[in-house]
Amino acid sequence: MKKIILIIFMLAALYMNVFSNTDYSFEVIISGTGKNNVILIPGWSCSGEVWNETVAQIKKNNKCYVLTMKGFAGTKPEAAPDFRNWVKSIADYIKEQDIKKPVIIGHSIGGGMAMILASEYPELISKIIVVDALPCLGALNDSTFKAETSPECSEYIKQFSSMNNEQFYNMQKRSISGLMADTVHREQVIQWAVNSDRNTLAQIFCQYLNTDMRELIKEIKCPSLILLEGYFVNIKPAVDKQFKDLKTAQLEYAAKGLHFVMYDDPEWYMNQISKFLK
Repeated sequence: MKKIILIIFMLAALYMNVFSNTDYSFEVIISGTGKNNVILIPGWSCSGEVWNETVAQIKKNNKCYVLTMKGFAGTKPEAAPDFRNWVKSIADYIKEQDIKKPVIIGHSIGGGMAMILASEYPELISKIIVVDALPCLGALNDSTFKAETSPECSEYIKQFSSMNNEQFYNMQKRSISGLMADTVHREQVIQWAVNSDRNTLAQIFCQYLNTDMRELIKEIKCPSLILLEGYFVNIKPAVDKQFKDLKTAQLEYAAKGLHFVMYDDPEWYMNQISKFLK
């Protein structure tokens, strides 16, 4: 009888865990046995596998939660993908799974989500590491940029959905050389984009371009490491201006490489990560 009760209890616990995860805007893989918690958020179109090398280095001392946002890299998409809802979903996951004071590591749009999490849910987060993301991309080229309440994304959706896989692949292949100097991982990153849901790609791309976090980051109180690609040194005054109200920011610039600094300058990148996590 006790054995039957135990089995029922275990099945109920499993059911509750699976059921609660159905509402999250991401899939998650957990590894590592350390006492500290780290949540890793990939960038636009990317699988959580983009963090494989990072996790291999830090999982001894950290429990790692690697996310892949729904609709990216072959995962099942949501009907109405929404960037800000994704942030809320991560916060809900942290609370519901009782993840104690995680460090958030985010690349590109994942870095944007890390900044919003730290500003809007300060009680949940211990530190953030932002990998090549700015508070407001639009302001780099337009000093008068103002975010719209409801951006019109139909043109992006039309453009992305009108291409067949070969056309979309060729577009990604043309753009990757401006995002990644490393050639080993290029094809994998391209395939993640090709395997992503086009509506999700278009919606999130459009929404993120319309995001302005310059006011939000004033609320961030936790330690914040900002790892930037080497190009940004050329426009350092503009970058510094964007981060001026993030008082806890530690800005570091890579000596080489492009947007995917974890691939392009891995030794520098891991040294920065390791020191900050300690």
